[in-house]
Amino acid sequence: MRTAKFFLAGATAIPVLMSTAYAQQTLTGTITTLDRLTGKITIQQTKGGTGGVSTGGATDEYKVQDRPQLENWHAGDEVTFTVSEDSGAKTITKLEKPKP
Repeated sequence: MRTAKFFLAGATAIPVLMSTAYAQQTLTGTITTLDRLTGKITIQQTKGGTGGVSTGGATDEYKVQDRPQLENWHAGDEVTFTVSEDSGAKTITKLEKPKP
């Protein structure tokens, strides 16, 4: 009986853990606005176009998990960022320069 409860608990936990992993996305874009006081940043995502031409993507506002990292950024900077979404709130967990 104890073994069955253990496996049932494990089977229940797996979908919860997987939904968290799927909620994270790595994206690229350009910072359009930055508010260091509130820890919010607006980024226009880079969306691939035809023939190697990049066209503008969606512009979204995000909370930043670690506010001090905003000190190194300015509007117009290109960034690669990882977003975690929980209950509709989008939070940047990682912000860095894009790799060439």
